[in-house]
Amino acid sequence: MTARETDRPRWTEAERLQALQDYGILDTAREAAFDDIVSLLATVFDAPIALVNLIDEDRAWFKAEVGTGMTGSPLGVSFCARAIEDDTDRLVVADATRDVRFADNPLVTGAPHLRFYAGQVLRTPEGLPLGALCVHDVRPRPEGLTPAQDKALEVLAGQVMAQIELKRAVRERDQGIADLAESESKFRAIADSMPQMVWSTRPDGFHDYYNARWYEFTGVPAGSTDGEGWSGMFHPEDQDRARAAWRHSLETGDLYEIEYRLRRADGVYRWALGRATPIRNAERQVVRWFGTCTDIDELKRMEQGKDLLSQELSHRIKNIFAVISALIALSAREHPEARAFAAAVRNRIGALARAHEFVRPHSEVSRPTVGNTTLHTFLNALFVPYADNSGRPRVLIQGDDAVFDDQSATSVALLFHELATNAAKYGALSRPDGRVLLTTRAEDDRFILSWREIGGPAVTGEPVRSGFGSSLATLSVEGQLGGRLERSWRPEGLIVEADLPATALSRRRAALKRS
Repeated sequence: MTARETDRPRWTEAERLQALQDYGILDTAREAAFDDIVSLLATVFDAPIALVNLIDEDRAWFKAEVGTGMTGSPLGVSFCARAIEDDTDRLVVADATRDVRFADNPLVTGAPHLRFYAGQVLRTPEGLPLGALCVHDVRPRPEGLTPAQDKALEVLAGQVMAQIELKRAVRERDQGIADLAESESKFRAIADSMPQMVWSTRPDGFHDYYNARWYEFTGVPAGSTDGEGWSGMFHPEDQDRARAAWRHSLETGDLYEIEYRLRRADGVYRWALGRATPIRNAERQVVRWFGTCTDIDELKRMEQGKDLLSQELSHRIKNIFAVISALIALSAREHPEARAFAAAVRNRIGALARAHEFVRPHSEVSRPTVGNTTLHTFLNALFVPYADNSGRPRVLIQGDDAVFDDQSATSVALLFHELATNAAKYGALSRPDGRVLLTTRAEDDRFILSWREIGGPAVTGEPVRSGFGSSLATLSVEGQLGGRLERSWRPEGLIVEADLPATALSRRRAALKRS
């Protein structure tokens, strides 16, 4: 046994038979490639019999043969089966009548009276034996193999395995093509049955597939929107925006999502939601994009109607604030003794009106110019009346900003209106050089607002009685926002700290917290 044979891992019969089945070669038709090999081998050896012999579980089957006229033989009389049993790469029997392994073999003692055998075992790349390429002679050959015969047997056995591997590769390729065709057929059937328009592109964004729904909706000829032709289907006002969003997705691999107006077959533009997802390979490279277009025109119109109604209601609420303020002013004229009280109430209503104006739904025309809806922009707008003569703010805001909406606008407006009003009457804002430092900071699941008055009159201590404004501020924080309000009456100025749940400032953050 050679060193290579010694180092080879031992296989089991089950593994060997499974490998033979996996190649799918058993009981296949004669093929010229294999027939030519056994014919050449018989010529090189000047032998009457040559075989490509594959050893199955209970038989020896000939893929190719010269000199037998048979398709196989019983397993018990096969010389090749013995070569596999011995787990050798090459078996040479010079005279079978003198070899105890074969002297009693029916093919030796009877017709065709075999004497000589030389076989090269056919092994898979993993070392599993499938059978052998062999020659038989009815005459003994005590001289064995010539160098040319030795080399020919080895090389031709390699050619047999190459043909077997090639057949499997071709079969797997054909199966892959068939599976791909079936998969594509199923995909098209599913895509064509969907209510959405479905499309696909190559990695570079070239559109090469649309489902039946796309052509039904747009009414364009098949293939006319391949490549860049799709963008011409959009409303002229949406084309540049759609192209920019698509280029961004192609460059970054980000999901594509955009709303645009798509031209229907009758020429009417309808709102559609376009989405696309990249498909990536094992190396995370984009190999294809799959996308959909969904007709959302009815939903869009409903949303527009809802927004219009919401804007109208908010506008009416704004007018109600103005009417109430006017009624209070009119009543104060009739009752001069209530003028101070009326002014305080009007100021509080004015603070509520400013809060509502900031967070209410707006049209593009009515949208305020104070900026995005964040806590800092809201507070800066609220404190505009307390700026100095040159317009510089006297309430300085610093720290963490936060998303802000109408959930907390009223309560926050009332709290800081009361603080600013009191500071203007009695505290830091009552003096020209006084100011307030308002610090906001996020700490885990809390949001803390600290009001510190600087440069005002000296504070002699906590007031003996709590006024309505202080009660209103406490109610706003602890009752409406679910937080804690603490006041510190220090000689250098009042310090107020509102400790709120982080979710108190916006519905969106509260929803994210719940999810």
